[in-house]
Order: sequence, then C-alpha cells, then structure tokens
Amino acid sequence: MKMAAALAETLAMVAPAAAAGRDAWWIIGSAAVALHGAAVPMVNDVDLLMSAHDAEAFLRRVGEVPRRGGANRRFRSKVFGTWTKPPTPVEAFGGFEVFADGEWREVALSTREQVTVGDARIYLPSAEELIRLLHLFGRPKDLERARLLGT
Repeated sequence: MKMAAALAETLAMVAPAAAAGRDAWWIIGSAAVALHGAAVPMVNDVDLLMSAHDAEAFLRRVGEVPRRGGANRRFRSKVFGTWTKPPTPVEAFGGFEVFADGEWREVALSTREQVTVGDARIYLPSAEELIRLLHLFGRPKDLERARLLGT
C-alpha cells in the first residue's frame, strides 16, 4: 500500500507507544480509511481510539498533558490530547462518545484488524465497521470517507 511518508513515519511512532497500553486500541478516521486502501486526499491527523486509562498513560508517555472532559455538540472524551511530535499530529481519545439519536453513546468497536506499516503493527476496525462508525459520526467529511470505502 502506498502512503505519504509523513503518515508512515507517524504510524511507526504510534505503534510502540500505543502497544505499551493494557487494552486494545485502534486507528480511526481518515488514517484508517487510508490504511484500508482508499484514496484519501489528505490525512491531517491520526485519530487514536483507546480506553481512558490507556489514553492518559499514552499521552504522558509521549510527553503530552492529557485533558479531561471537554465536549462539543457531537463528540466528547473522558481523556483527550494531541501528540505533536510526529510529522502528522496524533489525537488520542479515551472513553470516546458520540451524541446520536438523542443520547451519548460510547464508541465501542467489535472488530480489530492488524495492518503492518514498515515494522509497525497498526490496528483498525474492519472496513464495514469503520463505514458504520463514519455514518454514526455523520459529518460531511465522515460521509465522504465512508463513500471512499465503498458506501
């Protein structure tokens, strides 16, 4: 799979730092769409979905300060932070929720596929589950990403 050098370098940095956690983790968003082979025009950041405990530990491990709470009308996380050292910024979400159908729902994934980028093992939801997740998010950019994956 061909990908931008900055994204490949970022994923190579994410893998060992995320693997030190105790729970499963996933790459979601545009980076996951690209990892599934879709022609994503631009990956501006890498979205890293983790448990709240692991997101906090990850952010501390990479030298960033975890933030608590914080929500907008559509999304909220128990722990959030941005790792700015990699070429592509990494946004870590712990205890991530989306507001849909009048209620907050935890984003809990049931599939976990491994992709190798260089020597790094990266995990992402299946294409089908990622499409469902992008539709749940519902923003125009998410719906476009779902379309790139096939729906």
